[in-house]
Amino acid sequence: MEKVIVIVGPTGVGKTALGVALAKQLNGEVISGDSMQIYKRMDIGTAKVTEDEMQGVVHHLIDIKEPSEEYSVTEFQETVRACIDDIVKRGKLPIIVGGTGLYIKAVLYDYTFEKCDSDPKKMEEKYKDYSNEELYERLKEVDPGATRNIHPNNRRRVLRAIEIFETTGKRKSEMEDAQRHEMIYDATCIGLTLDREKLYERIDKRVDIMMENGLEQEVKSLIEEGCKPTYQSMRGIGYKEWFEYFEGRSSKEEVIALIKKHSRNYAKRQFTWFNNQMMVNWYEVNVEHFEKTVNKVKEDLINGYE
Repeated sequence: MEKVIVIVGPTGVGKTALGVALAKQLNGEVISGDSMQIYKRMDIGTAKVTEDEMQGVVHHLIDIKEPSEEYSVTEFQETVRACIDDIVKRGKLPIIVGGTGLYIKAVLYDYTFEKCDSDPKKMEEKYKDYSNEELYERLKEVDPGATRNIHPNNRRRVLRAIEIFETTGKRKSEMEDAQRHEMIYDATCIGLTLDREKLYERIDKRVDIMMENGLEQEVKSLIEEGCKPTYQSMRGIGYKEWFEYFEGRSSKEEVIALIKKHSRNYAKRQFTWFNNQMMVNWYEVNVEHFEKTVNKVKEDLINGYE
């Protein structure tokens, strides 16, 4: 099995910096495991890695989609697996870095997705008059097992599960239960964590820096080019909060507060998800001396884990 390093953890904890540092020391290339950094012209709100931050390390799956395009976990799985094969063939180490848990797990484990002619816009139109609660009841009718892992308010995933049943006649939950849930790579998962209060402070500060760097103008430009709140890209944190502001229904202060709140909530969910869904070697980040965290991770990688 191919050797793969995976760096996960909550937003704002330092995954990008660790990925670059390890890639430089271990002859690696980075694969983005972030479902938002794939979009072009969405740089500030996604905290996209910059050229300077890359430090010459090759990064994959950055700026590969237009904001108007949809992106599925199936496409991510296929693209990343092909990328891993290519990196390994060139004698380098693949390092997946990101916080989109479901996408990363789909790459590492023997998940197979039923092929169907997916048409999210058609499904949205078909069920446009359904509230989230009514849509969830529909899912309970066709695939009650799927409700175990899908939140009632995650309308896109609810619609996708319904679509799979209506298109293929098969239940998403039954297909998942039939899989062995085994890892298909020799993957070492490294998790970065931080005291919650410190992490939340970092997240709030990062949002302030995003504002200083022009987040408002970035979102305004995207809306002016035709990006809508229904786009998958514009449902991301840092983007969805702005629509009411540009429609004159909220203040800038309210938008910033919402982005910070949503980011903190997301960080909490990310840690819980990775802790429960994957075998992760966790490291408390040394904020003052980050190189100590890097050296400890590198030392453990070289010596192997117990």
